[in-house]
Amino acid sequence: MTNTIEITENAKKQIVKLLLNEPKGSFFRVSVEGGGCSGFKYNFSIDNKSNENDILIDQILIDKISHEFIKNSKLDYEQNLMSESFRITNPDAKASCGCGISFSI
Repeated sequence: MTNTIEITENAKKQIVKLLLNEPKGSFFRVSVEGGGCSGFKYNFSIDNKSNENDILIDQILIDKISHEFIKNSKLDYEQNLMSESFRITNPDAKASCGCGISFSI
């Protein structure tokens, strides 16, 4: 599949850690939803099933509509003294909020 997302080693390691505590066959889901302070927001969750609209990249599920919003992006996991979180660097986002979860196209 072309126009997919890059997943950093930090993100892959954290996803593996998260899924160790979940039932076998669980996935890390990345989706884009309407809302947030900039129009759209990224959502990260654990899901135990996939459907025909999902794209599977490693252990990550992304529905096809969300994939259109985040293709060519990079998923990373960042840790610092104040916080730790998954972050998406999206080259197609025209604006984003300070928390990095909300964006506009």
